Amino acid sequence: MKKLTTLGHSSLTVNRIGLGCMGMSEFYGAFDEKESIHTLEKALDLGVNFFDTADMYGWGANERLLGKAFKNRREEVILATKFAVMRGPNGEFLGLNGKPEYIRKACE
Repeated sequence: MKKLTTLGHSSLTVNRIGLGCMGMSEFYGAFDEKESIHTLEKALDLGVNFFDTADMYGWGANERLLGKAFKNRREEVILATKFAVMRGPNGEFLGLNGKPEYIRKACE
């Protein structure tokens, strides 16, 4: 049974259990795209509709992964993506950036 709640003051209704996707593209060792897509699809099948990512996870690889997994089911998904953490070409952390031009770039 789904346990739904309204997200903040919006009209979005999400399952109380969401899925953080950071480890599907970086940080926790090896990752497998096919297995990650299977996990994302299975979570959606089970009623999870809230997924969390960020542009820094794999330098955008995580967001591309979610795009592949949900390309035919986008209307079922509530997607949260974070931005502001800047990383260099070798994964080093460069600091935070909340400037309007970076926000636009992250959204694109």
